[in-house]
Amino acid sequence: MMEAVTLNNITKTYGKEKAVAVDNVSFSVNRGELFGLIGPDGAGKSSIFRMLTTLLLPDGGTATVDGFDVVKNYIEIRNTVGYMPGKFSLYQDLTIEENLNFFATVFGTTVEENYDLIRDIYVQIEPFKNRRAGKLSGGMKQKLALCCALIHKPTVLFLDEPTTGVDPVSRKEFWEMLKRLKAQNITIVVSTPYMDEATLCDRIALIQNGKILGIDTPDNIVKSFDGNLYNIRATKMYNLLRDLSAYQQTASCYAFGEYLHLSLKQDDEKTKTELLNHLKNGGHTEIEMLPVTATIEDCFIKLLKN
Repeated sequence: MMEAVTLNNITKTYGKEKAVAVDNVSFSVNRGELFGLIGPDGAGKSSIFRMLTTLLLPDGGTATVDGFDVVKNYIEIRNTVGYMPGKFSLYQDLTIEENLNFFATVFGTTVEENYDLIRDIYVQIEPFKNRRAGKLSGGMKQKLALCCALIHKPTVLFLDEPTTGVDPVSRKEFWEMLKRLKAQNITIVVSTPYMDEATLCDRIALIQNGKILGIDTPDNIVKSFDGNLYNIRATKMYNLLRDLSAYQQTASCYAFGEYLHLSLKQDDEKTKTELLNHLKNGGHTEIEMLPVTATIEDCFIKLLKN
């Protein structure tokens, strides 16, 4: 079987109001793939992860992990997957070494038996092995949690927003560790709200409000951006955004770093000239407008608008 994970029309609702968290979601993850679930907080990423790791029951649809049904075969799934939840969930009062030994024992193995799998990660925190987990930095907690998720040699690894709240250096180190794990033929499914991390995955699914907006490789998603995109700025950015949003030829306009990202309904030299004249007549000065290559975030915003 080529697919390590499959979801078919999975849904999940919460509360008496039946608020929809996951809305008829379907996708599959290939064996040995690094697959990213990309979307903001509240998009439904954690609910999907909890259903795939058998911590939540779906309200509709079916899903399998390694060929095991998430409802019928929950015991087999729990023995074969590794799961790193978004919130640090290890025992705060136990040391690094004690946490690792505990998780190895739970799965009927030892640290020594599977040490090769975690060596590259563990050597970075081993000098502090007698320090309590609650006293570790964010980056060290992240490495310890990953070691505990790997110690029983899982075939599929689920990582729910593993780099949220972690410094940029630790984020970079973490993704380098994931590349090395992927080379060992471990299927990795990772969720993140950071659009820049999407480019590090083999394929990604863009999700918002429990719905999948698109699934493809990062390159193909960027290539699918239709039309031209411009960086534009002037002296008074708030006024510029207001005036561009109201301009009749504007297709979309939103803040993006120190610029606004602008796309036009009719994109030709005449329209651009008329636009610049319109802005100058409106009192805008030091206007700069340059073409720019679309990013994953631009594609996400465009999919949302559509």
